[in-house]
Formats: sequence, C-alpha cells, structure tokens
Amino acid sequence: MEVAMSLPDEIVQHLQEKHADVPRYVLESIAPEGYRSHTLTTEEVCQLLGLEDRFAVHEFLQAHGVPFYTLDDLRHDLATLDRMQAQ
Repeated sequence: MEVAMSLPDEIVQHLQEKHADVPRYVLESIAPEGYRSHTLTTEEVCQLLGLEDRFAVHEFLQAHGVPFYTLDDLRHDLATLDRMQAQ
C-alpha cells in the first residue's frame, strides 16, 4: 500500500532544508512511535525501514530513545523463569 500526504509548501521547504530525504525522515519518525505504542512490532519496523535484522532495529530504537526491552519484559521473563524452575 502506498500512503500519500499533503503538506504545506512552507513545511516541506523547512523539512528539506534539514533533511535530504524527507520521505525517509518521515518513516524514521513514525517507526519509533509505532513501536513505543505497540502499533508496530520489531519485524514491522525492520520491514518498514528496510533494516537487516532485529539487532539493527534495536540499534535504531536505542538511537531514538526507545527501549526495546522494558521493565515489563523483565518482569514477564522473571515470572516465566520462576514457573520453569518450579516444575
């Protein structure tokens, strides 16, 4: 699917002054928030940005201040470990 956006010329000009590839800039702006809000998965961010693997996604997210392993993830993993040890 292709998505088109209409932006005022003044805004486009301002973006072009700061970013050589505005469409790429938009994608790279959407991806971190999509991941942070659980709208996009690691695999989807990888596909969206054309990254090589999940490690590249983690590096990208880290560079944009988005944790890819959260405190909730740790709690879930510790609970799983406790269940496994109890068996």
